[in-house]
Amino acid sequence: MRFTVLTLFPDMLRDALSHSVVGRGLRNEAFNVELVDIRNFSNNKHRKVDDYPYGGGPGMVMQAPPVLCAYKQVAAGLAHPRTLITSPRGRVFNQTYARELTHERDIVIICGHYEGVDERVMDIINPEAVSIGDFILTGGEIVALSIIDATARLLPGVLGNDNSGIDESFSLNLLEYPQYTRPPLVEGLPVPEVLLSGNHGEIEKWRQSKSLELTLKNRPDLLR
Repeated sequence: MRFTVLTLFPDMLRDALSHSVVGRGLRNEAFNVELVDIRNFSNNKHRKVDDYPYGGGPGMVMQAPPVLCAYKQVAAGLAHPRTLITSPRGRVFNQTYARELTHERDIVIICGHYEGVDERVMDIINPEAVSIGDFILTGGEIVALSIIDATARLLPGVLGNDNSGIDESFSLNLLEYPQYTRPPLVEGLPVPEVLLSGNHGEIEKWRQSKSLELTLKNRPDLLR
């Protein structure tokens, strides 16, 4: 799988992607990420890619030509890329969406910024708008990182143990059960006795019960 990210801040993404599980997956070539600087496609000598919105209003809007030029150059080398654009009005990204993306060979992510991207980018490219929640970010780079991280860790060879993703929160539409490790006593709080029993059947029952309990308490919408 290959992610191609069109962004105004490639260094921000490059640094974040170099660490932890995702960084190891990149180094092991379990997937690839290409970062494309939209400013390189500006016709302005100062690499300017934004302007004031028509009709007035606060902030600046990303111009269509640099984004379109960057996208067309990238897409020309790909067969059937699935193209996403970060936007608060998009489909909310979740674990199901991440699992869906694992079936793609090429994913292109366009990072919005400022007050957004000229609407003609949507009209011409027709990308999928995607959001990570009902709040506003300065730019789409954090959204792109979230998409890459959540999707890549589902790919074979990215996690140390490919079964690690099965019991995680949202994988079965439930929140994950509590986890414990050494030492067995922390400030008077012990590890639940059942986890020390060696009885795997009872441990599994406890974990299922705790998953249901936490989901009902914190995310009852998942149980519907």
